[in-house]
Amino acid sequence: FCLSRGLGDVYKRQPIHLPAIFSDHMVLQQKSTVSIWGWGEASTTVKLVGSWMPNDTISTSVDDCGRWRTKIPTCGHGGPYTLQIFTDNRKENKIILKDILLGEVWLCSGQSNMEWSPNNGIHNRQEEIDNANHPHIRFFSLSKQGSKSPQEDCYAQWEQCTPEIMQKRSAIAYFFGKRLQQKLNVPIGLIVSAWGGTPAEVWTPKDTVINNKVIAEAVINKPYPWWPVTPGVLYNSMIHPLMPYDIAGAIWYQGESNRDNPSSYNLLMEKMIASWRKGFGKNFPFYMVQIAPYNYHSTNNGPALIREAQEQVAHRVDNVGLITTTDIGDPDNIHPAQKAEAGFRLANLVLGRTYKALKKGYETPFFTQMTIEKGKAILSFSHTEKKLVCPDKKIRGVTIAGNDGNFVPANARIKENRLIVSSPKIKQPIAVRYCFDDATVGNLFNAEGLPVAPFRTDR
Repeated sequence: FCLSRGLGDVYKRQPIHLPAIFSDHMVLQQKSTVSIWGWGEASTTVKLVGSWMPNDTISTSVDDCGRWRTKIPTCGHGGPYTLQIFTDNRKENKIILKDILLGEVWLCSGQSNMEWSPNNGIHNRQEEIDNANHPHIRFFSLSKQGSKSPQEDCYAQWEQCTPEIMQKRSAIAYFFGKRLQQKLNVPIGLIVSAWGGTPAEVWTPKDTVINNKVIAEAVINKPYPWWPVTPGVLYNSMIHPLMPYDIAGAIWYQGESNRDNPSSYNLLMEKMIASWRKGFGKNFPFYMVQIAPYNYHSTNNGPALIREAQEQVAHRVDNVGLITTTDIGDPDNIHPAQKAEAGFRLANLVLGRTYKALKKGYETPFFTQMTIEKGKAILSFSHTEKKLVCPDKKIRGVTIAGNDGNFVPANARIKENRLIVSSPKIKQPIAVRYCFDDATVGNLFNAEGLPVAPFRTDR
């Protein structure tokens, strides 16, 4: 879908033409100045009037290539509103968009765990579907289509959240949006741009990938018939057409398909986030889901290294956060069914960091420091001010190594908010790892019930 499809014919039928992102039922970012754009007859004047500010008319000119773009202010949340776009007083030159809400707009992207719908299997599937009547939650779900060049439009439409719609759309996005809507009491727009199996390179501009030696050397060259792997092709068709629609931020669940080239993943994600922020014209918050445990049977410990890279991105890049799913993964299912919990944790992180609506209980505990005392490793963590908790008799996935670098299963016990790790086989420990493998399901939590992120103390 691009301009080459024949806009000359469009002009004959309708002097003003809008991309799919602007339609009935859309959600515009509240308390902002949002970009609106489209196409029309060169040199004509386009005017816009939103019913939330009926006395203000915004005017702009169509350039010599038939394109126009302007900005229109939005007030606080509410609706439904209308948006009139016209060139003169003749009815045939006017578009009226109806049932518009002003609220919070979030981009939801990644691979299959972001794309995964309730129909494909989630906990309490039928109950969740039956209760999914939320007229103030709206989906804009892009069709899966790649392109070799940047596109100016996409195939999608805004939809109200009903049981029929919800069961076919992103489960993670739904539970994320549901929690935000309940807590903030504002309309929520969810732009879902996800495709299962895809590596992060396809969501990043091609030039950004091929012009960076470290990233370019790690690009996946094996083609698949079910999803694209060529750098930039989904950025072109599933991200670029959205720019610069005003969004509050983005959530991201991806990484499984980069497990065979983990060394470049942290740099790749830094570049991808930067390119998206440039295209949308704002330093929006970006929140990631750490990939869940699964039996990949890896030979390079790639899944653990991807999780580590995701944590590095969260620590190094401004306005980036991370939740972990170590405890809710399924070693036998790469698509764990606890999508509600993952969406809830993402929403709580957003509510705490972005909206300041939560005071505590939303930050993942990360390893911060290790000291050695009398043959024991003593580990400290962030966001564990009160205590650590293990609901089982034994903490899973803890290993320890001495000078030879050989890791063996360790004894681990909790002392208030620290972890004491040792082994009779290791007299002088130098390193500890926790869930640093493919599939160990973690069972170490902070007082608020959030799982400790997988880690290694060695590098």
